[in-house]
Amino acid sequence: MTFKRKDLLGLRDLSAAEIGHLLDVADQFRGLNLRSIKKVPTLRGKSVVHLFLEPSTRTRTSFDIAAKRLSADTHAITGSASSTTKGETLLDTARNLAAMHPDILVVRHRYAGGVRMLAEALPDTAIINAGDGACEHPTQGLLDLLTIRRALGGVAGKTVTIVGDITHSRVARSDIWGLTKLGARVRVCGPPTLIPPGIERMGAEVHHHLEPALKDADVAIMLRIQKERMFQGGHYIPSQREYSRLYGLSRAKLKRWARRDLLIMHPGPINRGVELEPEVADSEWSVILDQVENGVAVRMGVMYLLLGGEGAARREGRGP
Repeated sequence: MTFKRKDLLGLRDLSAAEIGHLLDVADQFRGLNLRSIKKVPTLRGKSVVHLFLEPSTRTRTSFDIAAKRLSADTHAITGSASSTTKGETLLDTARNLAAMHPDILVVRHRYAGGVRMLAEALPDTAIINAGDGACEHPTQGLLDLLTIRRALGGVAGKTVTIVGDITHSRVARSDIWGLTKLGARVRVCGPPTLIPPGIERMGAEVHHHLEPALKDADVAIMLRIQKERMFQGGHYIPSQREYSRLYGLSRAKLKRWARRDLLIMHPGPINRGVELEPEVADSEWSVILDQVENGVAVRMGVMYLLLGGEGAARREGRGP
């Protein structure tokens, strides 16, 4: 198939076939990242602007490395360095950037729906959602799917448990959409205050206790407690210590409740000692650094497909 979308806004928008195709292309780019010379001319002459109005380490760096490995020119703008600090609206900022004719605008913003608004307002610029509020984070969802697929040989039929702050997590939403579309069984687990109403309609089973949520699961995705989104944090959990006691993963809990071959994942950054004990984060169960590695390949694949690289490769008789 040929990927024909202008933007990547969320996995909710994509079919199972489109998601599978994105993963196939990303998997091909993994080989490039292991070469001594990690660069191809695929997007030479193209420009990518990273507009990150929220802090980011992994996502922003991963997108920048991905674009440069495809030979695109990159330009980064952070919240503190943008005119939004002077009162300019997100839409005005994006329209001014679009007037400079970049090929891709990668956007992270704290308000859900802001990136979709830009995609509608800028018909000639490809928009990639790098996380908008508690809506979606599609490339994180894709790299999680790629990590599971590579580690377990596939996604269909697997049981994946997502633990923690589901309410504020855009990662959880992208993961649920992607996993269910590819045929996985999804469980979410956390205190009632951190499970949003209606999450079952997305296809997830709800658990409030960790032991049954982990039973026979193939994968556990541990989420960070997002204190920056908990404007009144005491209303969500009594304390981090209490949360860790009930929902944090320790080696003892894994040995009692989980399969011996359970995969442990985390989108980062990790609050060590809260959602994961250090000995678990760095254990044989963990594929967290594999997720980071796969993120570069996924973002290369997304930019390649959005800018029509697939069609050009076919015309020239070559692959990605």
